[in-house]
Amino acid sequence: MQRITSLVLLGAVIVLGAGSAVAEPREYPGRRGGEMHEQRAFVPRGSVVSSIPRGGYEVRHGGGHYWYHGGNWYSPRGPRWTVVTPPWGLFVPVLPGFYSTLWWGGVPYYYANDVYYVWRQEHSAYEVVPPPDSAEPETITGPTDLFIYPRNGQDDALQSEDRYQCHRWANEQTHFDPTRPGGGLQAHTEQARIEYLRAMSACLEGRGYTVK
Repeated sequence: MQRITSLVLLGAVIVLGAGSAVAEPREYPGRRGGEMHEQRAFVPRGSVVSSIPRGGYEVRHGGGHYWYHGGNWYSPRGPRWTVVTPPWGLFVPVLPGFYSTLWWGGVPYYYANDVYYVWRQEHSAYEVVPPPDSAEPETITGPTDLFIYPRNGQDDALQSEDRYQCHRWANEQTHFDPTRPGGGLQAHTEQARIEYLRAMSACLEGRGYTVK
């Protein structure tokens, strides 16, 4: 199963769904050299803002109204917006900038900001899903183990597309895939991982990102 399908959607998208259960969070943050960084770009739940960030996605679901931007979910409360936990069954076209890939039963789940997502090919989008029943995932990996900053103000959709294109190119160059157990290789995975990260960095820097 391919982890990300090339997709660029600019502006707002409205997706209809059903159900309203709220996921019970488990902490599986991404890591870089042992440092937790998964919460870096996320707004605390319950925060109230006067306006929502531009460049996000409108999602209507089960009678609810939500705004999705960079892994943060907002719901209207009178004239303002509150940061909330999304219900299961919502669909979004892009993942946040930081997420971890967790594998259960050979299926990749994408975890960010206490929310789990699964790619649904039939919808060409990621669905908010409940945590898997199994207590521990088989494998946990970060998307690239890189800090990536958009120097030119690239929005979420463009960042997702650039990451996907650079991932494909780096994978073609090194045959290493960080979303697969063992990188999808039988041997020498550490050296292949290093080469993959170098290729990713070179590609992203060429597209206007600062990479650490």
